[in-house]
Amino acid sequence: MSRKMLIDGEVEGEQQFDYDLFVIGAGSGGVRASRTSAGFGAKVAICELPFHPISSEVIGGVGGTCVIRGCVPKKILVYGATFGGEFEDARNFGWELGEKIDFNWKKLLHNKHNEITRLNGIYKRMLANSGVTLLEGEGRVVDAHRVEVIQADGSKQQYSAKHILIATGSRAQRPPIAGKELGITSDEALSLEEFPKRAVVYGGGYIAVEFASIWRGMGAKVDLFYRKELPLRGFDDEMREVVASNLKGRGINLHPGTNIAELHKTEDGIRVVPDHGDELTADVVLFATGRAPNSKRLNLESVGVELDKTGAIKVDEYSRTTVPSIWAVGDVTNRMNLTPVALMEGTCFSKTVFGGQPTKPDYKHIPCAVFSIPPLSVVGLSEQQAIEECKSDILVYTSSFNPMKNTVSGRQEKTVMKLLVDSETDKVIGASMCGPDAAEIMQGIAIALKCGATKAQFDSTVGIHPSSAEEFVTMRTLTRRVTAGAKPKTNL
Repeated sequence: MSRKMLIDGEVEGEQQFDYDLFVIGAGSGGVRASRTSAGFGAKVAICELPFHPISSEVIGGVGGTCVIRGCVPKKILVYGATFGGEFEDARNFGWELGEKIDFNWKKLLHNKHNEITRLNGIYKRMLANSGVTLLEGEGRVVDAHRVEVIQADGSKQQYSAKHILIATGSRAQRPPIAGKELGITSDEALSLEEFPKRAVVYGGGYIAVEFASIWRGMGAKVDLFYRKELPLRGFDDEMREVVASNLKGRGINLHPGTNIAELHKTEDGIRVVPDHGDELTADVVLFATGRAPNSKRLNLESVGVELDKTGAIKVDEYSRTTVPSIWAVGDVTNRMNLTPVALMEGTCFSKTVFGGQPTKPDYKHIPCAVFSIPPLSVVGLSEQQAIEECKSDILVYTSSFNPMKNTVSGRQEKTVMKLLVDSETDKVIGASMCGPDAAEIMQGIAIALKCGATKAQFDSTVGIHPSSAEEFVTMRTLTRRVTAGAKPKTNL
């Protein structure tokens, strides 16, 4: 599709606007789109809610979910929690540590808050250095070319723009159960004033698994409830089994196939009532049961922008909505809700609209990681997806081994790796790893898959020794051959 076709019908004549682009939402996708559009010569403004670690309909902050209340602070807590196991392992490496090692939750939270505040400032400077005008307030769409910004004092100002980009992300949701007001979401979990000695986590996705690992690594008693037989629905079933085994091995109490029905406040904490099984009492209950697109207060439907039943903005393959001058990227479109994907979509948008290079986001071979302890990282197809999508048989190669570090520390926790290969083309179509440094290793594997690497090319690559990563280029023995279209190994 040519650029002329993309911008056809947007503006008649030489209509003048305050800005070429107005962006609502200064998270990862919005900031990237603003800066790259300005780099193409566009006059750009972006609006964002006032900064606060815990979001609401009127509080947010430049940097968005990832920087302020998502990936970055979460990873800082993961680093903190990982030391718990490291101290245990260190003893067999000669480190004479006392039986009791104190952990200061408030100190970690203070340092985490300082870091996200620093990053918030960096994002503001990046926008300023790119020539983007930053406005603080709540943005809403007035019509196809006008945005209204409501400031903290209630005053309102309207701006016109040739193009409007929605990049407002998503927000954590609470499930509709009795006593839901007693629970918290990931926003609050990252800023708890007191460390919970007894934590219940409800959900089976990556946020649930990560917070269960964080709190357990810091010494809390943790119970993880989820509806399915295994956590992390949508990931490779074999790797899900590995993660569940590791969570249990680290001392997390798993409650598969169990929903939380009610919460009650007691003198001793929060009484948790599951739909079956024993009740228990917790200091904190974290709901990690999903997120919803941040689209309710944007006035989108009244100007003709269509939403799906979840509230996600409907867009075409170029991120354009049903109104030609209004676009959307990131979690608010509910395509693939990852920070690097929002960055990609923002870049593609600016190339398409202002760079004269119509560019569709490419969702193939996008790697991702679950920062459990140890982490899981994947790229490409899961075995279940490969069975459904491939026309030829799938060759499955797996390796399970005790990492060298564990042979000395005595930790009973295996690293597991997996490669899926198309039997007809020899191309590697999926890779998974659960073990230390999985995300760091998988980023390199993702490049190989993006380039169409074959199993023969993996096999001909010289490994780095001694390392876990070398196992990906030494898996010579076929584990199993799966017939295309066959029934998946599990349905969990």
